[in-house]
Amino acid sequence: MENKSKKKPAFYRFSVSILKLFYKKRTFVGIENIPEEASLIIGNHAQLHGPLACEVYFPTKKAIWCIGEMMNLKEVPAYAYKDFWSYKPKCIRWVYKLLSYVIAPISSYYLKRADTIAVYKDTRLLKTFRDTASSLDDNAHVIIFPECHEDFNEIVCEFQDKFIDVARLYYNKTGKCLSFVPMYNGATIKTIVFGKPIKYDPSIDIKEQRKIICDYLKEEITKLAKELPVHKVVPYKNVKKKDYVNSK
Repeated sequence: MENKSKKKPAFYRFSVSILKLFYKKRTFVGIENIPEEASLIIGNHAQLHGPLACEVYFPTKKAIWCIGEMMNLKEVPAYAYKDFWSYKPKCIRWVYKLLSYVIAPISSYYLKRADTIAVYKDTRLLKTFRDTASSLDDNAHVIIFPECHEDFNEIVCEFQDKFIDVARLYYNKTGKCLSFVPMYNGATIKTIVFGKPIKYDPSIDIKEQRKIICDYLKEEITKLAKELPVHKVVPYKNVKKKDYVNSK
């Protein structure tokens, strides 16, 4: 499958070419598990590595769910500080508050120009779903990193489950049942693995289906990680490297 993502500005493309000199190419395993038709690719966040590796190296046409506030210059500082650094020791929090303003123009510039879909949890959520449906109609694979700060196991955190509703809305619109493809990002060994997909089933109640699909995806991502050679797992939470755990 060929990656035919949207054309980027020259400066953006130049920046990515420089990035590739330092951020090494990923090995993709199990690409045959990605359907030819548009699907939802669900992966572990691996801190920055999940979105970054997928934006730079993903082998097919894609659109990546991205927190909308991180794409808005005025909203970046508050969101970045609260989500990334608010738990830091009080004596150094001022450093991270300052950093949240420093990264704002960088974040908004690059995330707006990447293959992203802005994700909101307020009244703008409807726009997120519309943009997602548009990307799927354009035969792009939509990549979602749904982890939250609640623990599940040593590989992956619990999922926020409302992303499952995309499949229901898309089925109501098109009559097509989307596939959810599990993806594990082994950032420390530069390997990304895809597992067997699970399909949306319109005959099952949405609340039950959220649990069925999320449970399958979390377990499958865990399985994919453990089938790889033993490696350090980059967690969703922003912890020190010395606190990373082994995959087995």
